[in-house]
Amino acid sequence: MTAFSRTLIFVATLACAAAAAPAQDANKILDEFIKASGGPRSLRKLLAVSFEGTVTRPGDEKSGTYTLHLKSPNRYYLEIAFNAQPEIFAYNGKSAWRENSVGELGTLTGPEALELEAAAQLSNSHFLNRNKSKTAALFAGTEPLNGRNALHIELTSQSGVKHQLFFDPQSHLLLKESFPLAGQPQEIMYDDYRPESGVQFAHKLRLRRGGESFLVEISQVASNPVIGERVFDFPKKSQVQLPDLKKLFEEIDANQKAIDKIRENYSGRRSEEETEMDKNGKTAKHETHDYTFFYLNGEEVSTLVAKDGKALDPSEQEKENQRIRKRIEEIQKQQSKKEAKEEKRKEEGKEKKDSDDPGIEIFLRVCQFVNPRHERFRGEDVLVFDFEPNPEYKSRSLVESIVQKLAGVVWIDEKAHQVARIEAYFVGDAKIGGGLLANLQKGSSFIDEQAFINNEVWLPTYQEAHIGARFLLVKGIKVNEVTRYTDYKRFNIETLNTISKPKEADQPSNPQ
Repeated sequence: MTAFSRTLIFVATLACAAAAAPAQDANKILDEFIKASGGPRSLRKLLAVSFEGTVTRPGDEKSGTYTLHLKSPNRYYLEIAFNAQPEIFAYNGKSAWRENSVGELGTLTGPEALELEAAAQLSNSHFLNRNKSKTAALFAGTEPLNGRNALHIELTSQSGVKHQLFFDPQSHLLLKESFPLAGQPQEIMYDDYRPESGVQFAHKLRLRRGGESFLVEISQVASNPVIGERVFDFPKKSQVQLPDLKKLFEEIDANQKAIDKIRENYSGRRSEEETEMDKNGKTAKHETHDYTFFYLNGEEVSTLVAKDGKALDPSEQEKENQRIRKRIEEIQKQQSKKEAKEEKRKEEGKEKKDSDDPGIEIFLRVCQFVNPRHERFRGEDVLVFDFEPNPEYKSRSLVESIVQKLAGVVWIDEKAHQVARIEAYFVGDAKIGGGLLANLQKGSSFIDEQAFINNEVWLPTYQEAHIGARFLLVKGIKVNEVTRYTDYKRFNIETLNTISKPKEADQPSNPQ
């Protein structure tokens, strides 16, 4: 289905303040922390760790319990409870979720989900294998902290989430960490380091989240305990029985094919914002493009009307219109060939192969589904469940091999039987042409949303991608891209052959 296939086919450095640690020494500072914490060998053996303790809220002097479970590669469970009313933040390797202190539970989306995913990845990495995880490190100078000039490192995850780290220049241990978590800024001060199984852990924390502060005393640290996956999953009380997925996916595919024809009655606007990052996580290039578009034979035909907020001049627009006319002719020729092929197939009595028109059913073959639950999304009742690769399935095509590298979460509108939203990331490298042509790197992720427009048709509304890739074994890129679809209108197919310079009303507005 298109929500899947669209995607599949698809600050400053303060060196003068730190003579002992110039900007290029960010990785050296992190390596010194790794050594001071117990060394890379001990940290690599640390595949899981649990912290238990007490928490005090200075504002009202109330006391409670503190629990943090980490499990490699990216499982995370944080619970702070007062009067047996826990606030929980968790990431289970596929989706991020939160339960507040009054028992309200929900899947996190957008930046909140990315922030929790980044916290899970970083907490489990112990700052090892930064290149492999596409984590950029930048030295950002020094900052006075508890009478010391702490060394400030900014880490940027592959999805663009930034963590600020402050290290003691003498002990090389972490003094402070600040990062966004589920939509709010969070700051943690670390103190009272003690060795546990050969690794140094802070036993006193001062945590500030939003407008609240907490004092945490760690009483127990368990290295490599047995932590089941259920710890990180949605509470069982919130889960429901999965429906017959084969029947559901068949209905989704059937709906999509019917909708593809209705889509051709609509045109709209699309704005793209693309940011390319350098190896330090800083912006190397930022571009915006605005398009008008319509659908033809299932294809989205887009006309560029502005770059970086500036409309194309008349000669540029005419070239673009010529390109679109050629594109329309190509699509029409492809459709004619497809219809001729289909007619010949029918005459010969041959059945259509699944690979001729891959849809959502491909996920039934290569993935497994867990944690089904009912939630509200954009004001509608939705069925939400996580998916992950099925390790027992052997892929038989390029598309299957790519899908089998994905894990994530999907929201399905239960009344319409349509995918309203999908979030997914690559759990391993997805190689095209054996990696010779392209290699979509582990950790690359995407978000895709669509909505019911004009009480008639489902159309895309939002896409987001965080891509690390290497092409032809040489060129490596790290790109973040956000696409927004707006201004849908009924479209007259007869205007296909009269494409011209956009009218004043068609000129791009400033992106939100």
